[in-house]
Amino acid sequence: MDEKTTLNRIRQFLLIMAAAVFIVTPIELIFSEHFDSLPQYIPFVLCALGLVAVALVWLRPVRSRLLGLRVIMAVIVFGSLFGGWEHLESNLEFAQEIKPAASMATVFIDALFGAAPLLAPGILAFGALLAIAATYNHVALRKTNEAVQKTSPSAQTA
Repeated sequence: MDEKTTLNRIRQFLLIMAAAVFIVTPIELIFSEHFDSLPQYIPFVLCALGLVAVALVWLRPVRSRLLGLRVIMAVIVFGSLFGGWEHLESNLEFAQEIKPAASMATVFIDALFGAAPLLAPGILAFGALLAIAATYNHVALRKTNEAVQKTSPSAQTA
């Protein structure tokens, strides 16, 4: 098997794994009844966007789709960080209600071990990073960049 085939298979594997994250995560969210408030719907939307972006790149990996995938994955990473903050904030509020006289350090430590898992939203960032990794040094991006460099005036004078 040559290098190009191996690289394409690795890219396909990364995209499949990213898609799996975006398929399985909403199922887990449904099982955990993650739909009590409007912000709890954000991961459902992010997973749908991620899955569509991955599918489009899988079907036709052209420059515009690869760049679009990168942008969407950046949004998903931001959403993942927002979810972690939401979980921490929820746990902090609960810990303050339970122990109103406790110091902030005690409340913060209790919040780290609260009911809302702090690292759970990180699965979306993980899926996004897998998808971004699949675009690393992609030939569809590289060839366009090389063509731009060859036609630029500075490249012709060099």
